[in-house]
Amino acid sequence: MLPKKSKSFPRNGSRRNERPRLAVEISKALQAELGGTHRTVKTIMRWTCASERTIKNWLDGRHGPSGEHLIEVIRNSDEVYFLVLRLAGREQALAMARVAELRARLVSALAEIDQLLQG
Repeated sequence: MLPKKSKSFPRNGSRRNERPRLAVEISKALQAELGGTHRTVKTIMRWTCASERTIKNWLDGRHGPSGEHLIEVIRNSDEVYFLVLRLAGREQALAMARVAELRARLVSALAEIDQLLQG
């Protein structure tokens, strides 16, 4: 039988105000990529179909996306994708993803240079 003095269970020895590391890191990555405006919330809502309050909790680092929401965020955010690879210790996959990103930027820059030279 549980004691009647306490109204809640302890949270695995963690402090109540302590924020999970993954949630804080995802918050930083999303803000670095999208900024901290209301448009950011709307963009992530469009990506995930999550509620405004939920996304504000993600951006504040109180909670992080889980399950299907995390997959949708990774699908749309390179910063969160790179973060997850780094935290998972997948440096080789991270390097390959960055090479692919840089290659795409280089192709785009070359196409722009070609347009300027032709015009």
